[in-house]
Amino acid sequence: MTVEPAASAPVSGMDADAFAIDNVDSWRGPTASQAAGLTLAAARRIAAAVQAEARSMAVAMSCAVVDSGDQLMLFERMDGADLVGITLARDKAFTALVNRMPTADLPPITQPGTEFFGYHTVAAGRTIIFAGGLPLERDGVLVGAVGVSGGDSAQDQRAVEAGRLAFTGGD
Repeated sequence: MTVEPAASAPVSGMDADAFAIDNVDSWRGPTASQAAGLTLAAARRIAAAVQAEARSMAVAMSCAVVDSGDQLMLFERMDGADLVGITLARDKAFTALVNRMPTADLPPITQPGTEFFGYHTVAAGRTIIFAGGLPLERDGVLVGAVGVSGGDSAQDQRAVEAGRLAFTGGD
C-alpha cells in the first residue's frame, strides 16, 4: 500500500512544497501534525530561524519543536547554551501546546493574588510561566508548539517569534 503525502495549503510567501513530507517509510503514513504541515523540514526551518535570531542577539539558545501530541519532533542546543535550557525549551513548548497560548501571556494571570497563582506547579512542575513558548497553528488547527530558552524573557520571545514566523510565513 502506498500512502501519498497529504497536500497542504501554500503558506504566504512560500511554495507549496516548502514543508513537504519526506515519506521514506510510506507504509506508516503521516501523523495529523505532519499532514497539516508540521514536518521535519518545517521543524528544521523553525530551529534555523530561532538560531539566526539568537545569533543576531549573540545569545546561545535551545529550541524544541513538538507536535500536537507533545511528541518531540526536533531539539537543538546551540554550542554554549546553558544545560538548563534543554528542559526549559521542552517545557515551554509543552506549556504553549497544552494551554494553546503563548507562555508570555501567563505571568500576569499567575502572580500572587490572581486566580491562577500557583499554576506553575501544574503537570508536575512542567508548566512554564514566562516567555519563550508559542503554539503552532495551521488554518486555526493546533498542530504543535515551539519552545526556546537561553536568553532573558525578551530575547527568548524574540527568538520564538522568529521560529513561528518561519512556520506560518507571516500568518
